[in-house]
Amino acid sequence: MNSTPPMGPPHHENFPPGELHHEAPGIEFMVEDAPDFELSDAEELLGWIERVAKVHEHRIVQLTYIFCSDDYLHRLNIQYLDHDTLTDVITFDNSDDADILEGDIFISVERVRDNAHDLGIPFRDELHRVMIHGVLHLLGYHDKDLLSQTAMRAKEDYCLALRSF
Repeated sequence: MNSTPPMGPPHHENFPPGELHHEAPGIEFMVEDAPDFELSDAEELLGWIERVAKVHEHRIVQLTYIFCSDDYLHRLNIQYLDHDTLTDVITFDNSDDADILEGDIFISVERVRDNAHDLGIPFRDELHRVMIHGVLHLLGYHDKDLLSQTAMRAKEDYCLALRSF
């Protein structure tokens, strides 16, 4: 997973508005350029993401998930990170305070689907892993080298175990 919080990140409001799937105080789910994608477990996801933040002693101020296509995320990857590669998630940290979560997490539904297929796991499980991966970046976790990637994977597993659905 190639997500790195860039410096000076854009806020999701700088992008054309998409279809709003579900919103709760502090968390919203949007879709851009992925017309066949539906988030079937939004209510459960809201509670889970809030639980993960609480366990890590953070408060969610504004967390926006934008589910998109490979092309959409590829353009962001080039424009904001200068990376000409496909990726499954890019996280933009908009927070000015260390104990709050405020950011935008862009997820390529196509990449998640391909990764799930390649790994032989359900799409839903890979989607949840990528969703929490973005949150972990906002919490300060990194995955630039093998040691930090291993720690990130263990933290993802821990967070996935907090799901009650």
